[in-house]
Amino acid sequence: MKRLKLFLPLIIFVALGGLLLKGLELDPNEMPSALIDKELPTFRLPSLENPEIMLERNHLLGQVALVNVWATWCPSCRAEHPYLMQISEQENIPIYGVDYKDVRKDAQQWLRKLGDPYAVNVFDEQGKLGIDLGVFGAPETYLIDHKGVIRYKHIGVVDDQVWLNLLKPLVEQLRAEASQG
Repeated sequence: MKRLKLFLPLIIFVALGGLLLKGLELDPNEMPSALIDKELPTFRLPSLENPEIMLERNHLLGQVALVNVWATWCPSCRAEHPYLMQISEQENIPIYGVDYKDVRKDAQQWLRKLGDPYAVNVFDEQGKLGIDLGVFGAPETYLIDHKGVIRYKHIGVVDDQVWLNLLKPLVEQLRAEASQG
């Protein structure tokens, strides 16, 4: 019993060290979403380009696509923007934008200046769609299948590594599944 008391601090230290090491192996950007394998939420919001045009969930359906939540106030979104431009120009996948809690004029100017990678841009001024999507902050990118089911959520910047190693293989997998019926 005396020996056990002698080694107890060492045992506790090793156990805590093991837990800490396991925690360091986790990816801080990987946050599970309750919406995975659920339909993209329904919404009715104006187009960023034209407030007279109302966009709905149905406008984003029909093919595998990315839904990118962004804003002009987001420095990471600015870093991500050239990669989204590259994907929209070189890859055969629509990217739908959700301009999140932003100022319409600022967002329109941003796209004129930096280019517009989006097939359609939803203006989510109040952040309601963002709340329904479970957005933690911008940028966030959702991969939806052709039926509008959310199949993956990426928190953070989409860059070459994320596209080539993560999103593109998932896109190809979803397209293969869709073509099989």
